Amino acid sequence: MKYLYDPPKVLKKMFPDFIWQTNNNKILFTFDDGPSIYSSEKILKVLNNNGVKALFFFVGENIDKNTGIAKEILTEGHLIGNHTFNHKVITFLSKQEIVGQIRLCQKIVEDKLNYRIKYFRPPKGRFNFVLSKVLNEENLTNIMWNLLTFDYKNDINIVKFGIDNYLYKNSIIVLHDSKKSANIIVDSINYVLDKAGKMNFEIGNPEECLK
Repeated sequence: MKYLYDPPKVLKKMFPDFIWQTNNNKILFTFDDGPSIYSSEKILKVLNNNGVKALFFFVGENIDKNTGIAKEILTEGHLIGNHTFNHKVITFLSKQEIVGQIRLCQKIVEDKLNYRIKYFRPPKGRFNFVLSKVLNEENLTNIMWNLLTFDYKNDINIVKFGIDNYLYKNSIIVLHDSKKSANIIVDSINYVLDKAGKMNFEIGNPEECLK
């Protein structure tokens, strides 16, 4: 059961260049799949109300559709990561296709947001040694996690179970900036904050958590 939320140690040892937890014993919020007209504004509001900064892993084609929201996320002081151009599963792609997915997303971010990304996360968390090599060549760092919330299932009770059982002081938490999680995303964030407060865990900002 645990490996569904927190990847197994053997996998982490096989890919030591990937970041699986924070480096400062503080919790880091990350959001995949945005920017989204359904959830980004909700996320920004609750983060701002609580003084929290996060790392958003953007899909290139979503930036193209929602450039204004993407700019707002940057203006609010959050960081952006690369989540490929159109969310294709890396393990189904050739090396050339992986490079293309990454570079297309990078180019859109640079052209539309004047921003240089240095962090990456693979769609659906699927990766292989080819991706590891590509990321080294592209000078990107792969940010994984040690708490997947399953918020995309749109069930707050599932989210609460994961947080209650697998929230650590060094957690990198995966939530989603998408239509699938939009109905529960505010409650999910607030539940993490409430649980962390009760456990005396601190919330960190992306730069300090990933040093």
